[in-house]
Amino acid sequence: MPCSSPTIHSSSSIISLRSLLLVFSFSLSLSITANGNQFKLDGSVLELDDSNFDAAISKFDYIFVDFYAPWCGHCNRLMPELERAAPVLAGLRQPIVVAKVDADKHKKLASKHNVDGFPTLKMFMHGVPTEYYGPRKADLLVQSLAKFVAPDVSVLSSDSDVRDFVKAAGFDFPIFIGFGLNEWVILDSAVKNKKKAWFSVANGFSDEIVTSYGLNKVPALLAIYPAYDEKSVFYGPFEEKSLEDYISKSLLPLVFPISQGSLKLLQDDERKVLLTIIKDEKEEKSRELFQVLKAAASANRDLVFGYVGLQQWEDFAQSFEVDMKTEFPRMVVWDGNENYYLVTGSENGDKTDMASQVSRFLEGYREGRVIHKRIIGPSLLSLMNSKVAIIVALLLICVVLAVVLIVAMVQDEPLTVGTRDKVVEQRSSSLHQESEELLGPFKED
Repeated sequence: MPCSSPTIHSSSSIISLRSLLLVFSFSLSLSITANGNQFKLDGSVLELDDSNFDAAISKFDYIFVDFYAPWCGHCNRLMPELERAAPVLAGLRQPIVVAKVDADKHKKLASKHNVDGFPTLKMFMHGVPTEYYGPRKADLLVQSLAKFVAPDVSVLSSDSDVRDFVKAAGFDFPIFIGFGLNEWVILDSAVKNKKKAWFSVANGFSDEIVTSYGLNKVPALLAIYPAYDEKSVFYGPFEEKSLEDYISKSLLPLVFPISQGSLKLLQDDERKVLLTIIKDEKEEKSRELFQVLKAAASANRDLVFGYVGLQQWEDFAQSFEVDMKTEFPRMVVWDGNENYYLVTGSENGDKTDMASQVSRFLEGYREGRVIHKRIIGPSLLSLMNSKVAIIVALLLICVVLAVVLIVAMVQDEPLTVGTRDKVVEQRSSSLHQESEELLGPFKED
């Protein structure tokens, strides 16, 4: 079935956003019959299988399905979160039904929907599936899934509407508010980026709230990043190309920390990343550097500005040939895949003047004074998203353990009287230690 047309809701839509903050306690006695299958709508998680899966997908406009395996530890931890989220999602203005499928038991059904790992989460909208990679805690899950059914653009009619909208939107997505803008101005961009941000326009507001957000004039499009305590403002021109360019480059904050979670945000951004590697993100001088990077990012929106601390994510930093002996900060331009670039001569001059150092780096990069390098090992993004990589890693571990075992069995060691049990014990201990070190990261499931 086709997706619904763009929607614009007035301030009454804020009620549905407020509902994200409430815990619903209700019990619906309604049962729906679809193709001979009954689905009891009581806010519980539906159990689906080959006999009723298609009927459920056809019946409900929005249904969130967890393909799980009973032996999977991650699946078992997720289930209580789904059970807590289910009644809240069912109570939204546009309900979302939560369901589960034992993919280990119903392998044919799982294969049909390209399930190759557990848990696999899919949102079916009018029968069309979209894989879900967002947060899994109940409250964050509700906020993330609510985006799928939220209006494309919410119209805010008062200061309280604006505050409620920002509060209800949560911390996981950027928030765009067009002060003094017609909703149709941002509608196309809102539809295109609906899963990545919240969009609204305010047509009833006071000078007080305009000043509180640091706006110099209206009309203006404000972008708020609650998770990073940042914001940016666009004063036009509000033409299609300029507006789309601003929004696409404002889905990320000016400067943000690189982590295993935030790294996923770069997947849909085609810009290169000016990556600053520091020793420790928590140091006072690092905070001073972040302010310098923000100023540089404002003037260089064709680049994504990110930073990572060696102490916060050592493996990632070491991929760029950085260790404790490196002189910090270390700046590179990274293509988000296997290639990165150093700038020659950028480290000359006063090391304490961070603004000059960043400026020299950018100037050298623009002039093409770069050294092309490749990250150590496979592509970080491809490994991060590849379930095949995990399988390959496990196979390699099995091979290594087999080799260790064979070597231990055939190794020619002289024995003396009374030493055989001792040697066997030493070999067993050695093998156990090897196994613990190799399998440690994969023990959970």
